[in-house]
Amino acid sequence: MWDNARALNAATAIIAIATLVALAWALTSWAVRQPAFAFREVVIEGPLSRANPAFLEAVIREELRGTFFTMRLADARASLARVPWVRDVALRRLWPGRLVVSVSEHEPLARWNDNALVNSRGETFSADYDGELPQFIGPEGASADVTARFREFGEMLRPANLAIAQISLSPRGAWRVTTGRDALAVELGRVDPGPRLARFVASYARTVARLERAGRHVSRIDLRYANGYAAAVAGIAETAVKQARPDRTGHTR
Repeated sequence: MWDNARALNAATAIIAIATLVALAWALTSWAVRQPAFAFREVVIEGPLSRANPAFLEAVIREELRGTFFTMRLADARASLARVPWVRDVALRRLWPGRLVVSVSEHEPLARWNDNALVNSRGETFSADYDGELPQFIGPEGASADVTARFREFGEMLRPANLAIAQISLSPRGAWRVTTGRDALAVELGRVDPGPRLARFVASYARTVARLERAGRHVSRIDLRYANGYAAAVAGIAETAVKQARPDRTGHTR
């Protein structure tokens, strides 16, 4: 090879090109990290009604690292998404030095079990909230199903002027709703909860509502029966309620 001028020239050219590429890469890597390419303006787009803008700005100052070219947007997005009430974040760079942060917030729908909230999409999240919200109870991962049933059952109860204060899904799949007016608990069970609730609403005016007008408070309704339903009524012994005949799938559905 050393006696071959053409081969020697080609090797020299390859080494020279490789050296130039390495130098260019090193120079570029150094340049893009210089203060000249730092973000000079951060714009937070909202509107924000619950997330704290000052908190967001603090996270941006303390956790977002890099210049216009080097910032890892995925990492920056993950850091901002941990701010309370922030559901989603989109970031985009605008030349020469602007970072635009678009924030969408959680819309609280209900409380979830003991220590979380549910948003309007059925997603759970953690945040402090002092307002009145219905209570959702269910297994982990079931918040979307409970949210869907909350809306379905809520619409069905509207003709009876009843609103849901609490809805629960047991680990075995049984549904129960408690209305906000006089805390009426309605046991729906696992099988056909929608049709069962529809039958109850259809008879509400001539049964429960009539008892309430007569001063007999109904605290609990059990719809898990083939024909009719059982009611716990003030002034009537509990044993009388238990004499109702369960359906063929059993009382504990």
